[in-house]
Amino acid sequence: MGNLRLTFEQAKRWYQEDLLTIGQAAHMRRQELHPEPVVTYVVDRNINYTNVCTSGCRFCAFYQKPDSPDAYLLSFEEIGTKIQETLHLGGTQILLQGGLHPHLSLDYYEEMLRWIKNNFSIHIHGFSPPEILHFSNISGIPLETAIARLKEAGLDSIPGGGAEILVDHIRKQVSPRKGSANEWLKVMEIAHKMGLNTTATMMFGHVESIEDRITHLMAIRDLQDRTGGFTAFIPWTFQPGHTELPMKETGGSEYLRMLALSRLVLDNIPNIQASWVTQGDKVGQLALFFGANDLGSTMIEENVVAATGVTHRLSLNELRRLIEVAGFAPRQRDFFYRRMNA
Repeated sequence: MGNLRLTFEQAKRWYQEDLLTIGQAAHMRRQELHPEPVVTYVVDRNINYTNVCTSGCRFCAFYQKPDSPDAYLLSFEEIGTKIQETLHLGGTQILLQGGLHPHLSLDYYEEMLRWIKNNFSIHIHGFSPPEILHFSNISGIPLETAIARLKEAGLDSIPGGGAEILVDHIRKQVSPRKGSANEWLKVMEIAHKMGLNTTATMMFGHVESIEDRITHLMAIRDLQDRTGGFTAFIPWTFQPGHTELPMKETGGSEYLRMLALSRLVLDNIPNIQASWVTQGDKVGQLALFFGANDLGSTMIEENVVAATGVTHRLSLNELRRLIEVAGFAPRQRDFFYRRMNA
C-alpha cells in the first residue's frame, strides 16, 4: 500500500474489490502501522446513566420517552456501585452515556463527574457529541463553554457515538433531532483543541449508500488532519431488531469489507477497533485480518445493542483466547493505547 492517500474514487474502487483482496490490503496496512503481533483490548463498562431521550432516533431500541414506565435515571450511588464492580474486575475506564434528557442541565452532569472523580480513580470516557450539544442548548451556553466545564469537572475523553453517517440527508431520515454532521464534527474539533482526545465511529447498513459511507470516512480523516485528536475508529453495523427501521441485518462479509476500507482510507488514525459486540466472536476474530488491531472492550455491561435483541457476550478469558488463537498476543490497554500488564 505504501503511504499514498486514497481519493474518494479510489476508495470507491477498493470497496468494489474482492473481499479477500481488500482484506489483504487492509491487513498489510495494519501491519505497517502495528508491526508487532499484538492485539489490544480495554477492560471497561458501559454505564447508561439514563434511557430517557427526546431524540427519537429510528434506529434505536434503547430509548424511552420521559413519561414511560420503563424510563430511568441512575442515582450517583448506583453509578458508584457499577464503577466499584468495574475496578474490582480490573477495569480502567467507564463509558458514560445516556439519552437527551429534557430536564437535566449542564450543572447536573458537572456534579456527576465531580462526584465520580471524588470517589473513584477511573478514566471517564463520556458523553457523545449529541449529548454535549444538548447540554449546551438546554443550558443556553456556548458549546466551547460546555466542553470546557465538562473537562474541568472531570471528563477525560469523548466517545464517538451519535455519528451514525455524517451526511445530513441520511441523518434527516434516521435521526432528525440529533444534530447535523457539522455539529458532530464541531464538538470533536473543539474538544481536540482543548486537549480532549476522542474516538470516532460509524454505524452503517441502514439507508445510506456506499458514497455516503465514504463521505463519512473522508470527513473523519479531514478533521484528524487538522487536530490529530482521534485515538481510534470503530465502525459497526445497524442492528434492526425492535427498531423503526425494519430492514435486513448487514452480514459479516459486508462488515469486514467496510472495516477494511476504513483502515485503508483513515491513514491518519492509528487504531481500528473490531466490533464483536454486533458481529459475534468469530467475525470479530476475522476482523483482526481485515485491518483491526484492537478488539475493543470486554463490555462488563452493555445495554444499547442488547436492546435490539443482539446479546453477544465474551468473558475476559474468552476474549484473550480469541486473540491468541488468531496468532496474536493479547495486551490490555488504557484509553490512550498505553499497554498494561500482559
